[in-house]
Amino acid sequence: MKILAADDQPIILKSLIHKLEEVGFEVQGASDGQSAIDIFDAQSPVLAILDINMPIKTGFDVIRHIRDVRKSDIPIIIMSGNDEETVILEAFNLGADDYIEKPVGLNEVAVRVKRLLKLPMDFGKSASDSGLNSGVLKKNGVGVVIPCYNEESRLKEAEFANFVNNNHGYLLCFVNDGSTDGTLEVLNKFKLAHPDTIEVYDCAQNGGKAEAVRQGILHLIKDPSLDYIGFLDADLSTNFDDFEDLTETISHSDFKLVAGSRINRMGAQIIKQSSRGIISKGINFLIRKILGMEFQDTQCGAKVMTREVAENLFNTPFLTRWIFDVEIFLRMKQFYGKDKAPLLICEQPLKRWVHEDGSKLSFKDSIKIFSQLIKIVRNY
Repeated sequence: MKILAADDQPIILKSLIHKLEEVGFEVQGASDGQSAIDIFDAQSPVLAILDINMPIKTGFDVIRHIRDVRKSDIPIIIMSGNDEETVILEAFNLGADDYIEKPVGLNEVAVRVKRLLKLPMDFGKSASDSGLNSGVLKKNGVGVVIPCYNEESRLKEAEFANFVNNNHGYLLCFVNDGSTDGTLEVLNKFKLAHPDTIEVYDCAQNGGKAEAVRQGILHLIKDPSLDYIGFLDADLSTNFDDFEDLTETISHSDFKLVAGSRINRMGAQIIKQSSRGIISKGINFLIRKILGMEFQDTQCGAKVMTREVAENLFNTPFLTRWIFDVEIFLRMKQFYGKDKAPLLICEQPLKRWVHEDGSKLSFKDSIKIFSQLIKIVRNY
């Protein structure tokens, strides 16, 4: 049985196609409305799954073509992140048979397809028992930069793989920052195992975390399907559950940037290296004075931003290798204005953060940060 699946986000479309093929369907994918119409005319599918907001022609245009032009009564499912009542009613008025709001589980999509086609439901066992590829289709496309320098022996491949296998809509970009060990080979093998959700960007020379993150973000913004772009430390000191919370916050608010914060509080597991804690207090005090904003923790390595921020604040190299986060906030003030910028930034406490052994930032480097702050003040 042939199914038409149309979505303008490649990551989501690939995951959807893979799931439907896994349960026995032949799937033709389209990334815009006109391609969906062309495929329908050429292939005569038995069911169509359509996003609403697509280039050239919308999902509504495709419904009109199927129902009014071709006079077809095949089942049509609209799958969209738009939850407005008027939009949902319009979809049904045009002839949709079902409306699925993202985020949604892949198994649920497969069940709804089989129900509309009146096929046997063989989902009696759990997804893990039946061997079916589960996971959630996201509402928005999210790109995540993970800077890597000599991570060959401590890259948590299993944790990264588990996340992308169960959270469809994420694209992870590992940036090799001129590593001198086998990091690049490890990353390339990892990409081969997950070609649709993992990318590797290689910097021939070590430029420091700031430049690695910047190059990764410049690479990701070339993908128009990514609504948000963030970065995360390779050691996963901030775990994916907390990063998911950051993306949920930015996708349901008017914030332009959401930053994780390692604030000790009830119900949170925050484990820091004691020697660093003493230095951090002094650094954070100076940073608050420089920024003119009451940030508790600018240096947490977990942040997510809109495409607008990524496209406009990462065009030029940062002055410092390690405290570029401070520069990001100063660039926010320059771009949006000193009064508006604080209203566009959210500092969100993490539930868990654990200092991992093997950090590339030494005690000596921490002392150098004070001189780097002076450099930032002089230039901004």
